[in-house]
Amino acid sequence: MSENNDKPIFSIEKLYVKDLSLEVPGAPAVFKQQGTPQIEITMNNTAKPIEGDFYEVLVRATVTAKLEDTTIFLVEASQGGVFQIRNLSGEPLEMTLGIAAPNIIFPYLRETISEAVSKAGFPPVLLQPMNFEAVYRARKEEQSAPTEGGDATKH
Repeated sequence: MSENNDKPIFSIEKLYVKDLSLEVPGAPAVFKQQGTPQIEITMNNTAKPIEGDFYEVLVRATVTAKLEDTTIFLVEASQGGVFQIRNLSGEPLEMTLGIAAPNIIFPYLRETISEAVSKAGFPPVLLQPMNFEAVYRARKEEQSAPTEGGDATKH
């Protein structure tokens, strides 16, 4: 019996918090303010090769809570993962790095954000599920669309 060494391999090597920042600029006075803050969330994800068949994938989120013009709190977090990916290239590799890996990392990022906000003395913020496939498809469309002025390197 011979083993098939061409079979695609995708494994999680490590999941970790790469960066975490929490600011409560108006504490302790901010805790006396009444009203429901507006929550703004921005997210992105990136992937890069480390060495050999290993890749680092990061999912980043910034959560800002404001009441009128006052920042109540600001949390920035980068949740990372190291993945071993073998025998994949081209679009299947890009999809694994842009969809599958971020889907694995996201629940950990969600927990990191929620815990940080709770430890700051506020009700937890729960990030809504993210459709990484839609983000991936939008990026692909953006990259393949011709740009104004003929400069394909501008983004």
